[in-house]
Amino acid sequence: MISNSENAGEARVFDGNVEEIAGLKTQFDVIRFMKRVTEHYRCRTFMVLNLPSATSLELSNNTVITNWPAELMSLFDREGMMQTSPVLRKLRSSTLPFTFDLETVGPDRSGPLARSVFGRFGVVRGAYFPVHDMSGARGAVSFAGEGPLFSRQQMMEMMYISVHIFERLAEIRNLDVRATDMLTEREIDCLNWTAAGKTSAEIADILGLSEHTVNHYLNRAAKKLDTVNRTQAVAKALRVGLIK
Repeated sequence: MISNSENAGEARVFDGNVEEIAGLKTQFDVIRFMKRVTEHYRCRTFMVLNLPSATSLELSNNTVITNWPAELMSLFDREGMMQTSPVLRKLRSSTLPFTFDLETVGPDRSGPLARSVFGRFGVVRGAYFPVHDMSGARGAVSFAGEGPLFSRQQMMEMMYISVHIFERLAEIRNLDVRATDMLTEREIDCLNWTAAGKTSAEIADILGLSEHTVNHYLNRAAKKLDTVNRTQAVAKALRVGLIK
């Protein structure tokens, strides 16, 4: 796929393709691929999300993968920005890709809080690409940063990538659901209590185990779920319906 160079006016080739996306085995493989895409298009962040319902309160619970800074995600959810986001409203009402630029839209559309929060992290302009998987589940892929808005050719390329990435993540998620059958009852118990905000020491008291054993169960669950820590393990377990 080809994109326009902003510096020299000559074509730059992105070396990813559909065959490579189809060969991605885990979410971590997809994250590495998306980082390459993000760098290629001179962006700072990417996100793949399931389309939140109108009553959903937290963006973090609807995010599949992202490289947003943790502080940005925390601020977004803590300030309740999901309920007033014009981007999410547009995603619910349209299936067409669109760009955004916080430096040019009116304050009635972006809001001073959004300008302050996103500007602080260098997420000023970018694009959203509405997508869906084979089951019809809707979502979106975004790329953003401080660079210039994407050209028409780049928007076409990124839409193409977004469609295939969302579908591949759905396929990986279906495989993950089957993989969760390998989790033991104790591992699920520990994940459930972690999701409830309990520490390892508190979980140990509740289940009558040692803190070391609880950590062992959580580490093993994280490995089985192909995640790097208990926070990601809980998020993934919630996402695939393993815990409530």
